[in-house]
Amino acid sequence: MKNHTKYMKSLMVTGLIAAGGMGLSITGAVAAACNDDMNCKSSWTTITADQKQEIFAYAEDYKAFMDKARTELSFVTEAIKIAEANGFKPLKDDSPMTPGAKYYDNNRDRAISLIVIGEDDFTTGFHVVGAHIDSPRLELKNVPLYGKGEYALFQTNYHGGMKRHQWTNIPLAIMGRVDKKDGTTVQINIGMDENDPIFMIPEVSPHTDRGYGNKTVASHLTAEDMDPIVAHIPGPNGDDVSNQVEAFLKTTYGISRGDLVSAELALVPAMKSRDMGFDRSMIAAYGQDDRLAGYANVRAILEIDRPNKTAIAHLVDNEEVGNVNNTGAKSQYFSNLISRLIEAKMGDDMRETYVRRALSNSRMISIDVNPGINPMRPSAWEPLNAPRLGYGVNLKLYGRGFNANSEYIAYIRKTLDDADVPWQTATYKVGTAGGGTIGGEFARQDMNVIDFGVPVLSIHTPYAVSDKVDVWNLYRACHAFFDR
Repeated sequence: MKNHTKYMKSLMVTGLIAAGGMGLSITGAVAAACNDDMNCKSSWTTITADQKQEIFAYAEDYKAFMDKARTELSFVTEAIKIAEANGFKPLKDDSPMTPGAKYYDNNRDRAISLIVIGEDDFTTGFHVVGAHIDSPRLELKNVPLYGKGEYALFQTNYHGGMKRHQWTNIPLAIMGRVDKKDGTTVQINIGMDENDPIFMIPEVSPHTDRGYGNKTVASHLTAEDMDPIVAHIPGPNGDDVSNQVEAFLKTTYGISRGDLVSAELALVPAMKSRDMGFDRSMIAAYGQDDRLAGYANVRAILEIDRPNKTAIAHLVDNEEVGNVNNTGAKSQYFSNLISRLIEAKMGDDMRETYVRRALSNSRMISIDVNPGINPMRPSAWEPLNAPRLGYGVNLKLYGRGFNANSEYIAYIRKTLDDADVPWQTATYKVGTAGGGTIGGEFARQDMNVIDFGVPVLSIHTPYAVSDKVDVWNLYRACHAFFDR
């Protein structure tokens, strides 16, 4: 709680939360002018000294948040704390739909929506910014604990795409919850505090890997090899080490092996978020795909007071595994949320057609990071349509029928240019790369949707790299869209 208080004070002191926000305009309309001829320079060359201070202050708050919000469960917990500190209240069936009213709706602790009621009638549509808050990680199997070679280990599964060898020999923390039959929940968070132990998947040393080291990277470790060591001291009578871990869990947390069947425990990198580079221009952190976008989304809507269109920051789970389950983008949660808002305003006069009309008239931005040009392999991109760190928000234009329609792209261009938010385009090299966001799930509901985000290096690794000016400009882009 002490650390959380320090974190919240940081948000208040920098003036970025509840105290009026940041300056939201780059001097001289640089972004709009250069994007007319698509010949922009790095955003670092267009900012003022005051804006550089704001960028670095925003980055400090972002890093503090990321070190707490390592899973979707912890993201929702932290988002609720910040939202409530800024006047948001839980959405109820009888909540007044008064313009300027601020609500949040917690979807099973794993997804969340923040809402600011606007002036216009709901059937004219909403302005929605969506992002996912899950990231690639290892998950404990439901019967995880076993002994092997005088060690205790945890059996794991994987969540999202990863290069398995990158997850060996790094410090791992265990985070999540255990739900017991008596209805109680035990929260677990071991490894993030500097005084906590960490866990690790040990690699084979170069001294003993003859033959082993000749394998391809993809076959170097199988998915079943991704089991971290969690203990080593045997029992007093030489008992299996795993029995000692079971006893520790029972004594410390009151949980049994059976309780782990109803647990959601994740192994995440335990490295703290850090500045990168002599100039401190970049941020190295776990989970920037896509909690970078999730945080920008939350921060932006906190500063919206009385918009024309009702603003919704919509944050979902399970994008990395296909938008599944009732907290993912494929569920009916979002259309149900829209229905609840309309019903709260219209009462018995509410009709299902109003929900369909509201969705059809809504505009959405689906924000998700994507790989930036990497100096180690620049040929992965075609240069004219490649996103570069430091050049602002990237509009994702996939082609082959997956783009937003041209009139909506023009609307977004104007929104960004009017707010002097720098932007660039991103199109994957044809036939050699690809990716997606949650956007398609909302386009299927007849909403106007565009995908964009910011470029990041080393996506889906335990330690990705973003540019501070891009992180800040994504927040500004969300703000401009909500506030238009």
